[in-house]
Amino acid sequence: MVQRTGGSRRKTRHKFSKQKKDRGKISIRRYFQQFQKGDRVLLKLDPSVHSGMYFRRFHVKTGTIERKQGSCYKIAIIDGHKEKYLIVHPVHLIKQ
Repeated sequence: MVQRTGGSRRKTRHKFSKQKKDRGKISIRRYFQQFQKGDRVLLKLDPSVHSGMYFRRFHVKTGTIERKQGSCYKIAIIDGHKEKYLIVHPVHLIKQ
């Protein structure tokens, strides 16, 4: 069988890399931040936290919180003309 090359983080060396000043431990406040239903958030991936990552196509897109699902949030975004749902950890979200 043919072995697949790459994965979900393929071609993301620069897209998911941190700035030099942002490297190191993440803030606990950002890790445990809370959101309410209807809040608008920016999807900005933190590459040091692998849980709750989304696909690279949705990087730096804006969405709205639908509900909390476990320790993550269900986010509704518009991709082209379709509404899509992502399950994202709060460390990858920035409130707008």
